Amino acid sequence: MIPPFLKPGDTVGVVAPASHFAYADLLPGLTIMREKWGLNVVEGESVQAKDGPFAGSDELRRRDLQRFFDNPDIRAVLAARGGYGCYRIADGLDLSGILQDPKWVVGFSDVTVLLSLLVKNDIACLHGIMPRGFAKDPTGESVENLRQWLFGELPPPYPIPAHELNRIGEATGILVGGNLTLLINSIDTPTDLDYRGKILFIEEIDETLFSLDRMMHHLKRSGRLAGLAGLVVGQFTDMVTSLSLPYGKTPYEIIAEAVSGYDFPVCFGLPAGHDTPNWTIPMGMAVRLEVGGNCSVVFQNRA
Repeated sequence: MIPPFLKPGDTVGVVAPASHFAYADLLPGLTIMREKWGLNVVEGESVQAKDGPFAGSDELRRRDLQRFFDNPDIRAVLAARGGYGCYRIADGLDLSGILQDPKWVVGFSDVTVLLSLLVKNDIACLHGIMPRGFAKDPTGESVENLRQWLFGELPPPYPIPAHELNRIGEATGILVGGNLTLLINSIDTPTDLDYRGKILFIEEIDETLFSLDRMMHHLKRSGRLAGLAGLVVGQFTDMVTSLSLPYGKTPYEIIAEAVSGYDFPVCFGLPAGHDTPNWTIPMGMAVRLEVGGNCSVVFQNRA
């Protein structure tokens, strides 16, 4: 299900389902949505809450999110930031309201587990920049890209420069994925995805190269790679190299080695993840991956 696109005057909700933050950091993003996008923005209680590292207790954050999922006047729900915490509340959410009346949900990083929950229930959602990060977008490209998606002004196919590790080919399938750590930690849980026939997108931040290799082999050993239609590799930011035992390969080389035994097309370098620009990725929507001299991700469903 593809939720209805927004129009000026619509009401959207902003919640903090994971880590807490300084409320002042969110204000520029709220201003953009209200004054430039023309939206009525309702703030959840969680955006100003704190409980240890979290934006309020698990109960508060889950209740906040549930209230926006169930409210038919709320036409989109945007996570203010990621961090950590969505994994703790995902299983207690009731999707009956949003299944009956789909709405866009936006976020990335730790929010991957919520996006996976929606995709597993056939609701398309957006992996993209979150309001707390709007002010940190140096050119405004990522923010504008998200606005286009939310308002139905879908961008043209995403062009991605050639990369020496790309594997040539074409594939069509539903786009799934997100942060690799969250995908690995969802295996054999209620937010585990069916990877068969899908185009998988992965990104990561602040993990060791050994951990990356382990996670890629976990995907392989669990059979998650065997049925893929294609793989799109995003940003791997601030990855950690052991000084005492250097790994000797780049993140992209580690990924390429892990998928070397398969024949699906692989595209490296999609600018999405924990760096700028952070292009919006439509999870749960059909895309066509074309990998030749360059790569392109072509969006199939636009209405």
